Amino acid sequence: MYLAEESWTDADALDTSLALLPVGSTEQHGPHAPLGTDILTAEAVAAAGHDAYDDEVVVAPTIPVGIAEEHRQFTGTLWVSDDTFRQYVRETVQSLASHGWDRVVIVNGHGGNINALAEICQTITRHDDAFAVPFTWFTGNSEMGHGGPLETALLRHTNPDLVHENRIEEAREGAAERWGDWTSRVNLAVDSAEFTENGVVGDPSAGDAKRGEALLADAGTALAKLLEAVSERDVSRPAHR
Repeated sequence: MYLAEESWTDADALDTSLALLPVGSTEQHGPHAPLGTDILTAEAVAAAGHDAYDDEVVVAPTIPVGIAEEHRQFTGTLWVSDDTFRQYVRETVQSLASHGWDRVVIVNGHGGNINALAEICQTITRHDDAFAVPFTWFTGNSEMGHGGPLETALLRHTNPDLVHENRIEEAREGAAERWGDWTSRVNLAVDSAEFTENGVVGDPSAGDAKRGEALLADAGTALAKLLEAVSERDVSRPAHR
């Protein structure tokens, strides 16, 4: 069930404790990809997980603005503070839990949200009447970059009309090979504009629609498996000493 598309009475009749909360960002992704890339990919992965899971699950509306000040020099990028983001996510999960959807998987599409989501999910699970875990679809993939092969591949599969194919070469030529400016295993850069000319990290030409289809299928399967684990998990808390 996609919550924003249903009436309250239909939502009330749904028998599940599971919810997916997509979280993205509105930020630059080079000259070839839309500012809403992280929103679109989070929504696509949430939908794939919803479809792959064999029972009912609520899909909440996407949180579209995240922690993205590192892209502030690129026009159109929006951001909120870490504290604002954490509080917004927490209160959204609390509102889901108030209706009985108290086992929540947060489907994340933006790297800048990862640390805050890990922290706030721990806080929610320890202190609120809910159990929350984050799921970032690209975790562990060394090719992630930014506006690079993985995101471009997924967009070419899910939203091909939003990819400026005539700018792929421009995006590739102005891209950085890796994220950051590193010395002695320390990233000296604060903002992405310090190390990438056009906001891109990685080669977007290496991500075609077929690869995007495989990425989405893998992410959907992994998310469905996580939903199963969350559904079955004993979330009773240890007694306080």
